[in-house]
Amino acid sequence: MGLSIDEQKAVDRFRKAVAEPSMTSLVVLDFWAEWCGPCKALTPLLEKVCGEYAEKGVVLAKVNVDEEPFIAAQFQVRSIPTVYAVFQGQPIADLTNARSESQLKAMLDQLLAKLPIQPGGAGAAPDIAPLLAMGEEVLAAGDGERAAAIYAQIRDMAPDSAPAAAGLVRALTLAGQVDEAEAALGGLDPRLAADPAVAQARAALELARNRPEDSELAALRAAAAERPADMDAQLAFASAAFASGERDTAAETLLRMVSADREWNEGAARARLLQIFEAVGLEDPWVAGQRRKLSTILFG
Repeated sequence: MGLSIDEQKAVDRFRKAVAEPSMTSLVVLDFWAEWCGPCKALTPLLEKVCGEYAEKGVVLAKVNVDEEPFIAAQFQVRSIPTVYAVFQGQPIADLTNARSESQLKAMLDQLLAKLPIQPGGAGAAPDIAPLLAMGEEVLAAGDGERAAAIYAQIRDMAPDSAPAAAGLVRALTLAGQVDEAEAALGGLDPRLAADPAVAQARAALELARNRPEDSELAALRAAAAERPADMDAQLAFASAAFASGERDTAAETLLRMVSADREWNEGAARARLLQIFEAVGLEDPWVAGQRRKLSTILFG
């Protein structure tokens, strides 16, 4: 087809995220970018309405124009935000001017009345993969509250989804809503509670339970700096640093402890480091890098 390898990969990503879901659902396709203020203002509206219309067969997909310039070019996107309705692989309506909830719902209602989409997918499970990806994206950006709203919608759509349950706990934890995160975790079905994704969320919550105040973190930081040989002070600071979101600092401190005395307190520094790895996720690139550093210290 005359496409480069990168363009072929872009087409494949678009096919999986947009074209395939649009065969049976109405996909609301949002072209956006990190630097676009109006895009960020529009995002909560799209997420809310599409979440409410999920049972009617509506799916939200997002394309970052900076990351997918080839796809944006194919749609002749000249300004953002640009929002299209896509059905069976083809754009069928421009939703860009729908900037209020009532306007967007009215346009979706008109489209759904004309399309052969069965409400609720004729009993089929909703396609939550795009929403899960969106939740992970928002979570990675550090917006715990908005991520929690997304995962709560997914949980309502798919109560048996372990990734949705785990994502909600992680998002609430990141937002500092520890009590809410514990309630969400405690209310899970035992089958979901045993899922590895939920175990990761549980580990993150456990580390965040003792998140210190800024003044306490500053005191622990000062104590660790003043007494570099004091292992208890180092461990306390590393734990507080991770709970406060400073995972690089926490890992560096624990790695220094392992290097200095790996057997201290029955290997407490290494154990805490492994707990952090589990909380972040063993497949995370950051964890992979830190594990290489730990292996170098342990095995040379």
